Amino acid sequence: MPVNSTDPARLVDVVLVKGGRTKIRYPAELLADDGTRIAVRAPWAGEGVRDFGFVRFEPGDVFTEYYWRDRWYSVKEVRAASGALKGWYCDITRPATLTGGELVVEDLDLDLWRSADGGDVRRLDEDEFSESGLAERDPEAAAAAVTALDELEVFATVEGGLEGLLE
Repeated sequence: MPVNSTDPARLVDVVLVKGGRTKIRYPAELLADDGTRIAVRAPWAGEGVRDFGFVRFEPGDVFTEYYWRDRWYSVKEVRAASGALKGWYCDITRPATLTGGELVVEDLDLDLWRSADGGDVRRLDEDEFSESGLAERDPEAAAAAVTALDELEVFATVEGGLEGLLE
């Protein structure tokens, strides 16, 4: 279902599931849904400030989030309240589902960060992924997750790679 700028704003609840439980749920504006890729925009949904050391997510930040029904990741463009681009936070997930007003995504622990200038690309939470037991419980999903992280890292290190993915 395409969504365009003349449509009234439609809200969906983004539901991030981890380990079989809802980790976070937050409202987001549905920007587009072409049947494969879903785009939403939401303010920082965390409580207070989250300082990762390489980036801070804080009240006023705006996330434009891209989810795919056929890919094992999501990509979130992160902007400060001023509009300045902070970078992209990428989650490795099972493919997204949008049913009614819920966009559900299962987090598989692996993440990737790329700074706005492209000078900092880092893989995150590989230890959590190893400890999750996914490789033993669901080896095919674990392999898909690692492949997705590798693919995103390539997009993040090639000039225009992530941006091109989101066009």
